[in-house]
Amino acid sequence: MTVRITRDDATASDLRRQSGRVKDGRISRRLLAIALVLEGASRKVAAESCGMDRQTLRDWVHRYNAEGIEGLCNRGGGGVKPLLSEDQMAHLSRWVEAGPDPARDGVVRWRRADLARRLEAEFNVKLHERTVGTYLARLGFRRLSVRPEHPNADPAAQAAFKKTLPVS
Repeated sequence: MTVRITRDDATASDLRRQSGRVKDGRISRRLLAIALVLEGASRKVAAESCGMDRQTLRDWVHRYNAEGIEGLCNRGGGGVKPLLSEDQMAHLSRWVEAGPDPARDGVVRWRRADLARRLEAEFNVKLHERTVGTYLARLGFRRLSVRPEHPNADPAAQAAFKKTLPVS
């Protein structure tokens, strides 16, 4: 059974010309398949010559009929809805900026696992620590660690230990 194209604003040669100008190979194949259908090829022959299934070609023809050449472009899926709202992300940012409270949080510096526990306690949203890291990166935070300093370090003793020979 053939597929019926209802648009008459472009001929098969126009579609072939347009397929040469398009940078995306998938769109080019769709245009060539529709050009074959316009020339009278069967749905099976047009689909096989352009590397797609008959049903897929039918779907592209319907999109072409409804939207024209612009309808043959790939559309994004939208992705997964974030688990944290914008308000919750703002709370997370403020927590990281302020640092943990040792009495409440039980830690002296944030780790992703600690933030995941706090998010679950505050918002009842269970996140993997890698997901917390993704959210932190999205907020502009990077993994930084300060150089450790011993609590009993003596700056005067360190200055006396440094080499003090004159530079020649």
